[in-house]
Amino acid sequence: MERVYNFSAGPAVLPVEVLQTAADEMLNYKNSGMSVMEMSHRSKVFDKIIKEAEADLRKLMNIPANYKVLFLQGGGHLQFSMVPLNLMKNKVADYIVTGEWTKKAIKEAGKYLKANKIASSEDKNFTYIPDLNNLNLDPKADYVYICQNNTIFGTRFTELPDTKGKDLVSDMSSNILSEPVDVSKFALIFAGAQKNIGPAGTTIVIIREDLLKDDLPEFCPTMLSYKIHADKESLYNTPPTYGIYICGLVFKHLLANGGVEAMYVKNLEKAKLIYDYLDNSQVFKGTVAKKDRSLMNVTFVTESEELNARFIKEATEAKLVNLKGHRSVGGMRASIYNAMSIEGVKALVDFMAEFERKVLNES
Repeated sequence: MERVYNFSAGPAVLPVEVLQTAADEMLNYKNSGMSVMEMSHRSKVFDKIIKEAEADLRKLMNIPANYKVLFLQGGGHLQFSMVPLNLMKNKVADYIVTGEWTKKAIKEAGKYLKANKIASSEDKNFTYIPDLNNLNLDPKADYVYICQNNTIFGTRFTELPDTKGKDLVSDMSSNILSEPVDVSKFALIFAGAQKNIGPAGTTIVIIREDLLKDDLPEFCPTMLSYKIHADKESLYNTPPTYGIYICGLVFKHLLANGGVEAMYVKNLEKAKLIYDYLDNSQVFKGTVAKKDRSLMNVTFVTESEELNARFIKEATEAKLVNLKGHRSVGGMRASIYNAMSIEGVKALVDFMAEFERKVLNES
């Protein structure tokens, strides 16, 4: 079996062991006589799958008992609406804008409440995390919103903002389970699964129970109520059953391999390999302030678009795929989520070094 090294930002690489288990169980899940794709979400078999997935995620993240775990649909984009609709009381919220996803989130929130941009790094094309000290918080703000890892631009919050007691909401779509997190510091965490957890189509929400409420705006669709989903244990309607099953397999895989703490050590090692190379390269350079570099998405460029395109083409031929940067940034991006092996990162760095030797010899 020949597989490429897949550096896609999402949908992204999954552990081979998980894919193999899913393949083995595709036609007949645990002697049920059917695939998980075919079974009722109300069945006892699936009930065990979703409950085990939640229990394992709680172990991995040390989720306190007063938080609900929800398996939803709609991706991060739907959360841009669900968060303000469910959390607003004073109809004011503060947003720290550090990339494309927070730009979209604040725009969406602005349909329902006064959304304040209290800090931004847009002045330098989101290549850094803005100063989080002495933020001008609105006294009436219902929550403060961040995107903890910025997939497109390759930045990462290495510290949390001081919200002065206000609820903190975090989009962790691209960094969840990559490093230890104190869940109790957040009012709500959400993550699209397709980067570090499972296939596209599943969204995970971790929400403090006191934020679940019935008195939502009259125009709020029933499907956008966190309380509805919490009361029905993520089974208000048919959830993304197969996606949840794969997420559950990933959780078990992580637990069997040292948990989040072990992943963090591995992720630090992978990121260091690439960043150390970039810092000493004559051909490639990183695009992000060193103090704010992402552990998950490494962005870099050469001196020209032509050279960028040549590198991407030759890397693809060498089975190092999906290295093209997002269209809004250009250049290259290597997404090195939990499931990307150290061997894959070493293969990339070795290829970059060989490419650099060729380019320097040509000049």
